[in-house]
Amino acid sequence: MNKKIISSNRKAFHDFTIFDKFIAGIVLSGTEIKSIRKGQINLKDSFAKIENGEIFLYKCHISPYEQGNRYNHEPERTRKLLLSKKEILKMLGKIKKEGYTIVPLELFLTNGFAKLEIGLGKGKKLHDKREDIAKKTQTRDMQRAMKK
Repeated sequence: MNKKIISSNRKAFHDFTIFDKFIAGIVLSGTEIKSIRKGQINLKDSFAKIENGEIFLYKCHISPYEQGNRYNHEPERTRKLLLSKKEILKMLGKIKKEGYTIVPLELFLTNGFAKLEIGLGKGKKLHDKREDIAKKTQTRDMQRAMKK
């Protein structure tokens, strides 16, 4: 599989504990895919919601295409994600039962198509973030000691 990562949401791994991952297609207009190919996308504050059996991506900023003139798209419009009904129902069950959130993790191109990896996660508390930082520091120190 030929996969070129365009944008990654590093803040998501800092703020959420990710339990399950899914790969979804995105419904885009012509100028949006051109901007994505240039790398002009920001997933930082975006999130996804399930409404009427369909899943939508909110607050994902795709910059307007420079040569798009009057055919340009709205930068933060709501975009539909393409997942199977079975996957959407599985996500919906976990969201209602366990209180998960749908978080975009990374956007990549596969065979010319834009795909979005989304994750089901729970928000971290402040003490969880501190524990993660301490663990990372500890493993980094161990790696340095092993090198010497």
